[in-house]
Amino acid sequence: MKNLKLAIIAFALFFGSEVKAQQAKTFAIGTEHFELNGKPYVIRCGEMHFARIPKAEWRDRLKMAKAMGLNTVCAYLFWNMHENQKDQFTWSGQADAKTFCKIAQEEGLYVILRPGPYSCAEWEFGGFPWWLLKDKSIKLRTQHPYFLERSKKYLLAVGKELAPLQINKGGNILMVQVENEYGSYGNDKAYMNIIKADLQEAGFTVPLFHCDGPSQLKADHPDGLFAVVNFGSNPEANFKALRAIQPTGPLMSGEYYPGWFDSWGRPHHKGDTKRIVNELKYMLDQKASFSIYMVHGGTTFGTYSGANSPPYLPQTSSYDYDAPIDEAGNPTEKFYALRELFGQYLQEGETLPNVPAKHKFQTLAPVKFTSFASLNQNLPKPVLSDTTILMEDLNQDFGCVLYKSTIPAGAKTMLTFDEIHDYALIYIDNKLIGSLDRRKAKYSLEIPARAKTAQLSVLVEATGRVNYGGHMHDRKGIHGRVFLVNANQKTEIKNWKNYPIRLGDVTIPVKYQAYANQKPEAGFYKGTFIVNNIEDTYLDVSKWNKGLVWVNGHCLSRFWSIGPTQTMLVPESWLKKGANEVIVFDLYGSAKPALTFLDHPILDQVNEPQPEKHRNANQKWDAIGLTAWAEGTFENNNKWQTAAAKPTLGRYFALDALSEQKGQPFTTIAEINIYDKNGNEIPRTNWKVVFADSEEIGGDDGSAVNVFDLQFTSVWHTEWENRSPKPPHQIVLDLGKNYEIGSIKVLPRQDNANGRIKDYKIYLSTTLFKGL
Repeated sequence: MKNLKLAIIAFALFFGSEVKAQQAKTFAIGTEHFELNGKPYVIRCGEMHFARIPKAEWRDRLKMAKAMGLNTVCAYLFWNMHENQKDQFTWSGQADAKTFCKIAQEEGLYVILRPGPYSCAEWEFGGFPWWLLKDKSIKLRTQHPYFLERSKKYLLAVGKELAPLQINKGGNILMVQVENEYGSYGNDKAYMNIIKADLQEAGFTVPLFHCDGPSQLKADHPDGLFAVVNFGSNPEANFKALRAIQPTGPLMSGEYYPGWFDSWGRPHHKGDTKRIVNELKYMLDQKASFSIYMVHGGTTFGTYSGANSPPYLPQTSSYDYDAPIDEAGNPTEKFYALRELFGQYLQEGETLPNVPAKHKFQTLAPVKFTSFASLNQNLPKPVLSDTTILMEDLNQDFGCVLYKSTIPAGAKTMLTFDEIHDYALIYIDNKLIGSLDRRKAKYSLEIPARAKTAQLSVLVEATGRVNYGGHMHDRKGIHGRVFLVNANQKTEIKNWKNYPIRLGDVTIPVKYQAYANQKPEAGFYKGTFIVNNIEDTYLDVSKWNKGLVWVNGHCLSRFWSIGPTQTMLVPESWLKKGANEVIVFDLYGSAKPALTFLDHPILDQVNEPQPEKHRNANQKWDAIGLTAWAEGTFENNNKWQTAAAKPTLGRYFALDALSEQKGQPFTTIAEINIYDKNGNEIPRTNWKVVFADSEEIGGDDGSAVNVFDLQFTSVWHTEWENRSPKPPHQIVLDLGKNYEIGSIKVLPRQDNANGRIKDYKIYLSTTLFKGL
C-alpha cells in the first residue's frame, strides 16, 4: 500500500510537471524573430481547411503536412459552417475545429487560427452566413450595428470553443488572425480594432495579426497589430512593401501561392515547381516565415463553393489548387521538392518523419439507376407574391428557386430581367425554351408566340455567393421586375408562385418512382453501386449537365459539364462495403442516366468556348491626335514599374505597350494599380476592360481582366497559341468615374520574363477614346 501511494505521488508529480511545462510554453513576436519559449523560431506553415477534408481523414492530411517538413498548419474557420442557421452553433462533425487542432498537436504541428468573421477562401459568401442578407440595410465588413453584433456573437463562440487550446494554455494555437485581407475591401482601421477587441474579449491572448497584399496593407494596418504580407511571387519586393509599414519584427508571408483555384468554364491552373522552391528557399535564407496557401486544398463539398465578381465566375468544387498535397491527399512532385528543401532548414531537435502511404484508388462497376423523382412533381408549397422573392427572403440557404406565373397570348417577344443570380432555365408550358447565365450577363431571351395564355416557369439555381471584393451582398434569385418587351409595349409580369427548393446538406423531401425511359427533365436520379474494397475513387460526371451528387447521404459537390473539372472525388471514409447509394440532381435531366468510376481525376477539360475578347471587329486603337499623359521605358525586371506625371482628370486609362524587353511580340501584365494626386489607390470595384487589342484565351487564361484581379499569378497575355501579333499592344480601362490621376504602377508577369514591357505611352481621357 505504501509503495502504491509513493507511485501515485510520483506519477502526480511527473504528470503535474508535464502539464506545467506545457502551460509554460510561450510564443511572442520579437523585434527580429518569432520567439518560441524565448528562442528564435521560423514558422514553416501550410494552409489546409478541415471543412474541405472528410473528418475521418484529418489525421492523414496532417501527417502528410508534417512529412513535407512543416511545423505549423493554418486553419480558416467558416462562420457559415458553425452558424448556418441564426443562433444555432455547430462545433461537431465536419465543423469540429477543436478536434482538428488537437489532432494537429498530436502530430507535432502548431496551428495559426483564422476565425474571420470574413474568410474569403473561395468559400460560399466568404464564410459569412446567408441569413445576414435578410437584413436589407446590412453593410458587410463595416461598423453597421447588426453586422458587428452578429460577428461579435460568433467570435465569442469561437473563443469559448478554441481559446483553451492556445499555446500559453497548453495547446498549440500560436497566433490568431484579425479579419482577412481587409485592405482589399475597405480602409476603416477603427473597424479592424473592433474585431481585434472582440477576439481579445473572446479570450485570445496569443499574438494577433492581420494579412493583406503588399499594396493593400497600408489601408488596413492599425497601430499595434502585427502585419504579414500575402503574395504569389517575388518575396524580396513584397517583403520590402511589408517593411514600409512595419519597420521591425519578423518577416512573414501570410499566404504564399503554389498554384491557384479554378472557375467553371476556365482552364485549370498550375504553378511552376522550380520557381516555388527557389522563392521559398529565399525566404528560409532570410529566416522569414511563411504559410503555403494551399499546402492541401481538398474539396469544397456540398454547396459551399463561392464565386468572384466582376465578372461573375463561380468556382469549381475541386479545390486541388495544384497544391503539394493533391485533392485526394497524395504527395505530388511539388511535395517531394519542398520536402527536400525543408529538410535542409530543420531547427534544433526536428526530424522529418517518413512520408505516409499513398491513398489507393479503384474503379468500380457503373451505377445502376433504379428510380427517379421529377422536380416538378415534388415541389414544396409555394409562397404567393405580386413580385418574385429572393432566396434569402424565402428563408432558404442554398439550392434553387422555381418561379411560376402566367403570360398572355401574343406574338414572339423578349422576356427580360434586371438580373438573375445565377443560372436559370426558362420554360413555357413546361417546355424548355432556353437558359440565362450571370457569367455572361445574359438576362433576356426571345420566347415564342402563344395562341393562348401560357405558364411561364423560371428555375433559378444559386451557384455560389460572391466571396471577394465589392459585390459580396449577393442575394440569390430573380432581382427586380420581369417584363415582356416588344416594339410596341413593355408589360410587367406579376402574380408569382415562388417555390423554395433547398438542396445540399439539407434537401427538399422527394418521392421516388421506378425509373423508366422518359424525356429528360430536372429531377433526382437514384442508383446503387457495389464496393468490395474501401478505397478512394472518382465519379466521372462528364456525361451529365449541371447539378449535385450525394453518396450515402453525403453531398459531394457541384458538377457542370463545361468543366474544367469532370470528376468528383469520393473519399474512402464515405464508402461502405456492399451496396452504396448515389443520387444525382441534374437541372436538365438525362434520357439515359449513366455514371461510371475512374481511378484518376479529370481537372482540365473545358467544354465551352472561352470568353469573348475585349475587342470587336469595329474597334481599333487610334492614338492620332492624342497627347500622352506619360511615356518612357520600364526597367527589365519583375518589380513594380512606376509612371507619374502632372495630376490629370480621367475616367478612361489607356496603356500603349510599344515594345517588349527582348523584342518578342508578346505583352504580359500581372497587375495595374492607379493612384490619385494624393497617392491614394483608386478603388477597382467598378473597373471594366473596354478594349484590349489582343488576349490569349485558348492556350491559357490571358484575359485582360486579370490586370485588376489583385492576383499576381494571373496575367493579361497577348495571343500566342494560333498567332502572335506584334506590338504595339493596348489595354483600355474604364475606372467607373473621373479621378484626378497622379501615378500608376504596373507589375510585370512574375513566373517568367516573357512579355515584359519596354517602351510605353499612357493616355487619360474623361470620354471614351475615338474608335472604341
